[in-house]
Amino acid sequence: MINASRFSLSLALGLVTRCSIASADGTGAWVTPHDSYSSSVGVLGCKINTNRVAYWPFAVDCNNICVELSYGDRSVHLLRIDQSGGAYDVSYDAWNYLQTGKSATKDPIAGGAVAMTYENASASDCKDLIHTDGLPLSAANSMNYLASCLEETDSWVGQNYVLFNIDDSVCSLGYDEKCTLDWAAGQNQATCAHTLGSQAELTKDPVYNIQYPTGKKVLASTGTAAKSDAGGLGRDLMGGRLRWVFILVCLTGALLID
Repeated sequence: MINASRFSLSLALGLVTRCSIASADGTGAWVTPHDSYSSSVGVLGCKINTNRVAYWPFAVDCNNICVELSYGDRSVHLLRIDQSGGAYDVSYDAWNYLQTGKSATKDPIAGGAVAMTYENASASDCKDLIHTDGLPLSAANSMNYLASCLEETDSWVGQNYVLFNIDDSVCSLGYDEKCTLDWAAGQNQATCAHTLGSQAELTKDPVYNIQYPTGKKVLASTGTAAKSDAGGLGRDLMGGRLRWVFILVCLTGALLID
């Protein structure tokens, strides 16, 4: 017969141990998919991997811009560069991958909030998600955020940023050119080759969203289907034609030999 008090004590110790392990593994959160890139601090989507972004319910700071999100035996690093209205949102592709092991463009799934764990990571863990020498910021719209980071001694963003004359986070307006800022000399506005904040149409390096729950790629600026999808279809058709040409050539050669 099991001693009731001993069983209760063992159960309590087991629960405490389990809770401690969960705490050591990270903070729990109900994570939801987000399929439209944005950045409240002006990080440029054309200069980062927009499929690995965290939209957390608190302000973006100057150091903890990288988080590791885990589900089961899978984990991803995410750039925390936007603030949600209260949810723990992540890029749809990341949410999809953590559950299926595949990109949302390959095996899209639908669903709501999923229990996952996260923890802050070193900014260096997210270096592969940033395609420039520092955090790419809009010269016209990131100054309030950047100023707070420059005023914070030894902040990561204050020491690792690049300004571009691109006016919106989905890179549809402005000029894809670097700007300079002499903060030490008291300059509080960047200097660019073209007019700062120009509304010139920019099509050089568009940002794409992956639609929930279809997995289709669309232009972030307009919502129209990505040209790459049409190109893929064209390549498929051309590939099919070339295969038939190859078969016909082989058959013709065989007949000539006979």
